[in-house]
Amino acid sequence: MTNDEKNTALFGSLVLMFQTAAMQQMGKMKNQVTDKIERNMEQAQLSIDMMDMLSVKMKGNLSSEESSYLSNALRELKLNYVDEQAKDQAAKKETL
Repeated sequence: MTNDEKNTALFGSLVLMFQTAAMQQMGKMKNQVTDKIERNMEQAQLSIDMMDMLSVKMKGNLSSEESSYLSNALRELKLNYVDEQAKDQAAKKETL
């Protein structure tokens, strides 16, 4: 494996790590450690913000495949985040 191939694989793993963390933090996936659905929207936002920062800082240094992978992961996370926020707003309206 070349150094470029290794770095590409590591980058993919890093994006997947943040993506998985954010999905768990939004309550979309079980936490593998606790085997429970846990929800912490502030932490989810932080994970998404970290990926956004990576996208900005790495602009121009990623291959088209890496850039596309990161963009797609961010888009999916942001859509899920908005969906969860909408659920929270609907739940608040029901309790009023």
